[in-house]
Amino acid sequence: MGFSITGGVSITGGVSLLPPAGSPSPGGGGASNFGYTASGGGQTAISKFSFSSDGDATSVGDVNTLGFASGNSSSVNGYASGAVPGPSGAQDIQKFSFASDGDATGVGSLLPGRSETASNGQDSTVSGYNSGGTGRTTTIDKFPFASDGNATDVGDLTLGRDSAAGQSSSVSGYTSGGDPESQRRIDKFPFASDANATDVGDITGDRRQLTGQSSTDNGYCSGGLKAPTNEFFNVIEKFSFSSDGNGSDVGDLTVARSVSTSQSSTVSGYTSGGVIWPSPYYNIIEKFPFASDSNATDVGDLTVGTGTAAGAQY
Repeated sequence: MGFSITGGVSITGGVSLLPPAGSPSPGGGGASNFGYTASGGGQTAISKFSFSSDGDATSVGDVNTLGFASGNSSSVNGYASGAVPGPSGAQDIQKFSFASDGDATGVGSLLPGRSETASNGQDSTVSGYNSGGTGRTTTIDKFPFASDGNATDVGDLTLGRDSAAGQSSSVSGYTSGGDPESQRRIDKFPFASDANATDVGDITGDRRQLTGQSSTDNGYCSGGLKAPTNEFFNVIEKFSFSSDGNGSDVGDLTVARSVSTSQSSTVSGYTSGGVIWPSPYYNIIEKFPFASDSNATDVGDLTVGTGTAAGAQY
């Protein structure tokens, strides 16, 4: 099967509010301390790497194997959710502590039949969100951070999709790109009330299996795949939180790939793991700056190659 690797795609600048530097993220957007990658690619490892200095990740615990997992972050815990392999087809929301390294525990379930929800980082200060998913569903669901519990259906996307990127401002969650690839839509839904999403713009290319990052001002998308032509993308694109609109191409990853995991510090976006099918999963960690439009740089390695993993930040 032949592959072609391409660059560029698009999205522009904007605004969301996050905690001051030095404090943990209250959910969504950037944090100051560490990035996490959990499960994915048949792996169970939770890897942690520093935001304050470039370097390799360390293994700090384990999580159940999840298929096409998505990640969420509260101020004290990271979450990984997705389909649990096996005949039961159970949907598992797992939680691991930021304060102390250790294994994750199951704390609830997504709505039935959910996997391949928007990648990572759809978080308010009080809830984690998952949008879209297997079968190109329109469902938006949320689960509470304050207590363990199942997710509930709180709204719908404007278009059913899976394998999309997720982003968060201080007031809204975003779902961008995904499959079917004939659409490039950026949807926005409010955190203040349970409601349907609205169409607020487009990314510049037809891509699925891309991943998302969030600064205080902008949402980002990186990587991805276009099928059936099997084009893998290295593009980094950006769109504004302060005004609805389309995106713009602002840089390139060091390696084109899909099903990467994303993390966001207060100053940089991170893309970790990923794959060019059917090659082995990458273990690369790379970052790009929020302050200026620029290419990513390779800053370390995960403990194991992985893809379709959950990402979190503290």
